[in-house]
Amino acid sequence: MIRVLLVDDQTIVRAGLSVILGAEDDIEIVGEAADGAEAVRLARQLRPDVVCMDIRMPGTDGIQATRAIAADPALSSEVLMLTTFDIDEDVFASLEAGAAGFLLKGADEATLLAAIRSVAAGDGTLDQRLTRRILREFTARRASAAVTDRGAAGEVALTEREGEVLALLAEGLSNAEIATRLFIEPTTVKYHVAQLLQKTGARDRLQAVLWGIRAGHVDLH
Repeated sequence: MIRVLLVDDQTIVRAGLSVILGAEDDIEIVGEAADGAEAVRLARQLRPDVVCMDIRMPGTDGIQATRAIAADPALSSEVLMLTTFDIDEDVFASLEAGAAGFLLKGADEATLLAAIRSVAAGDGTLDQRLTRRILREFTARRASAAVTDRGAAGEVALTEREGEVLALLAEGLSNAEIATRLFIEPTTVKYHVAQLLQKTGARDRLQAVLWGIRAGHVDLH
């Protein structure tokens, strides 16, 4: 069962999400919050698997809340950002804060459900309409920045195969697709992904890709 916390300042949005998610046998809504501060409090109290987080809210916004949740060592909750806005500064700030995924609110029900399940599994997700644009922009923004993150290029040595897997993760490929591309078993891909997460200290696949961009292991140009 995937335990979900809904966070949005609009009651009607939370109600709509409740109807969609509540109809699924493998998803349980454990709580709702109307702002970021309440989201952090409930995340610590309820320990959800996934927090569906609106970005723009009065008071403590979704970015601040995401940063607090991602930084709390006692929590393993993954944050899926939901917004009506296209790519803007908030998206990049959300990714930097530790969000495991990003989805436009206009996404259909199947895409929303797939995103929640993907994030809960530790795979991370980006709206496919935005993935390449987001990562390319992220690459450009980090190109001239000093790499100060834990697991910088000079501190972490990836094997050739791990580098290949990381590059394919950046293309948004699943384990099965990566296995086909590299002519290896899906279980072997899963092992390499686990090694990447351990070496880089990333919470999920999306954050591992962002680490790869910062450290110069991933080039999307």
